Amino acid sequence: MEFLKQVIHSIPPIGDELRTEIQTHLDDLTKPHGSLGRLEEIAMKYCMITQTSMPKLGKKKIFTFAADHGVTDEGISAYPKAVTSQMVKNMLEGAAAINVLARHSGAEVCVVDIGVDDEFKGVSGLIGRKIRRGTDNIAQGPAMTQSEAVRALRVGIDLARSAYDEGVSLIGTGDMGIGNTTPSSALFAALLPCEVEKITGKGTGISDSALLNKIAVIRRALEVNRTSIPEPIETLAALGGFEIAGIAGLILGAASKRVPVVVDGFISSAGALVACRMCESIKDYLFFSHCSNEKGHKTFFSIFDAWPMLDLNMRLGEGTGAALAMNIIEASIKIYNEMATFSSAGVDTKN
Repeated sequence: MEFLKQVIHSIPPIGDELRTEIQTHLDDLTKPHGSLGRLEEIAMKYCMITQTSMPKLGKKKIFTFAADHGVTDEGISAYPKAVTSQMVKNMLEGAAAINVLARHSGAEVCVVDIGVDDEFKGVSGLIGRKIRRGTDNIAQGPAMTQSEAVRALRVGIDLARSAYDEGVSLIGTGDMGIGNTTPSSALFAALLPCEVEKITGKGTGISDSALLNKIAVIRRALEVNRTSIPEPIETLAALGGFEIAGIAGLILGAASKRVPVVVDGFISSAGALVACRMCESIKDYLFFSHCSNEKGHKTFFSIFDAWPMLDLNMRLGEGTGAALAMNIIEASIKIYNEMATFSSAGVDTKN
């Protein structure tokens, strides 16, 4: 716990010292002021996070955290729990959507077993950081102990810091875990806060009647854990998942090294929210890649006052949105670095 406090205290607020210099350069590019819209905002944010007016993009990594959930016993998913480990193996074969899109983006995919109900004997390429083989059922009590939550957070922190040491300058989040929209919705309901109905969607494609059951399960989870959620870490332990905790830790670790993080979809946003509730400065280190087609993601963005870079009706997770958004971030930095300026090109500015 002391280690976690030290990490949080090491995360500085984003200062404004370089803002004028960066904006002056953006305004000197051979275009009308502000005409590249969000691309200019993205370039500014990247520079501010990394504290430089001469930004560089190094390696890109996406960490896809995988874990199982005891709450699947409540019938809240259209798929059986075994799909988690099956999809992890698919990712390790390089055949999942995240592998395809990461290759397109030039990013490395790191699959992390932080809590899958499978020992993965004989499997290569997997980062093994298992806390245990899945969480407990949040509808009956806490998902994990506070000690386990801290351990899972540290997994993410350590991975982010190791990536920084390897020269990674942009980190993406991803998830794999059957049933994990349920703990994510519970975390949103508790930490935003918001009404369960407004944040809960159909996940992997459940029926209308199954959605009503899912909402009831989340309400039950909030009630049975009511006395266990006074603070963000306690809330994470009571309602979360190991992969969500790993994502939150990854974000904390990256911010402690001034590495920007590209947040994937609904589940990753739950991890981001946990991290932001633990440290107010975290929000400024995040790029939200896309708005998931999962119903509650729009609710999250509205209440949290953040904007997604893309809206493609995606709801897969894995880090797929983060992979796509990395292309846009890289494009914004190339515009900043490679576009001619009025002063260098001899182009007249407006009267």
